[in-house]
Amino acid sequence: MIQTRMDIDDIAVVIEGSGETLLMIHGWPDTYRLWDNTVAALSAQYQCVRFTLPGFDINRAPRPSTLAELVETIRRVADAVSPDQPLTLVLHDWGCIFGYEFAARHPARVARIVAVDIGDYNSSACIRALSTTAKLQVFSYQFWLALSWKIGSAGGERLANWMVRTMAGRMRCPTAASGIHWQMNYPYAMKWFGFKGGLNHAARIGPACPILYTFGERKPFMFQSPEWVEKISSRAGSEVEAFATGHWVMIEQAELFNRRVAQWLSMSRAAART
Repeated sequence: MIQTRMDIDDIAVVIEGSGETLLMIHGWPDTYRLWDNTVAALSAQYQCVRFTLPGFDINRAPRPSTLAELVETIRRVADAVSPDQPLTLVLHDWGCIFGYEFAARHPARVARIVAVDIGDYNSSACIRALSTTAKLQVFSYQFWLALSWKIGSAGGERLANWMVRTMAGRMRCPTAASGIHWQMNYPYAMKWFGFKGGLNHAARIGPACPILYTFGERKPFMFQSPEWVEKISSRAGSEVEAFATGHWVMIEQAELFNRRVAQWLSMSRAAART
């Protein structure tokens, strides 16, 4: 499949395929390459668009961004690749958080969402669903990564990189350690230190558009509440699918994930035409 590229806001945007636009946004500690298998499976029918989040490119200078700046980056990419039609967001991890916020601020630009492993992360229901042990686990890894950002930005890059790569290894992240660096951790500093304005003003999660929510079941804790799963499952045009994986569903069960996404996209497109 032929790739075309454009530069938007000093970010390389990769475009493959043609047809309805799928805008894919990755999370920590990944890059646009997270979606390689998904693009290979879907680009014969869809225009697949992806980019590496600001600050996540190891070959560029650190670029921490506010939530509003991240939403604006997504908007600029969306307007460039699909100026006349709403598009489909395909999201994972922090990409879900930033993508949900884009959908909340620009609902007319989003036709539907495929979200992977992050649901109503900022709801009281999700917090209640976590056991005390799970809350401690979440705090321990996230604060560690936030601290890595602090150390790296203060000049301790070697220690900061060791910290983030050690944590990624413990979490069995599929990204090669050489591609993981402390600059990627600023979202955790946003959450725990209020860096760049923090995340407390983020919209509560409740996309009005159809959503396919997928998640891995083989994890010590979930980033969605039972109420979220029930709400999405009962909404017309939306579905929930659990996979026997960890956090990186699209890597651990690539073929099954891609087939499920393709099926839902086809069904929801057909329903929209009736």
